[in-house]
Amino acid sequence: MTMDKDTEAKIQQLQMLEQNMQNILMQKQTMQAQQIEVGNAVTEINDSKGEVFKIIGPIMVSTSKDKINNELKSKQEIVELKLKNLEKQESQLKDKASKLQSEVMEKIQSK
Repeated sequence: MTMDKDTEAKIQQLQMLEQNMQNILMQKQTMQAQQIEVGNAVTEINDSKGEVFKIIGPIMVSTSKDKINNELKSKQEIVELKLKNLEKQESQLKDKASKLQSEVMEKIQSK
């Protein structure tokens, strides 16, 4: 069975969308791991009764709980925004792939 150029192009687009989805899922997993890491850090700092230290390059420096909490809160917000953005991209790719898949299936079934 031979396919027309349009159908072949759509199948290639589907393959590219699948690769993009894999990339987004990997990025999403990384962001989720960072989110957990930041959450754990916040918990540890809040539970800490002594001094709080921050690692900057190869050294550790003493810092205040408030300062580090603010930094972690800011990092948490950034990670959450990135996650929302990735989820939005994922949703858009799924919709586009679904439409393309339907079009390809219609072409194949109509032959």
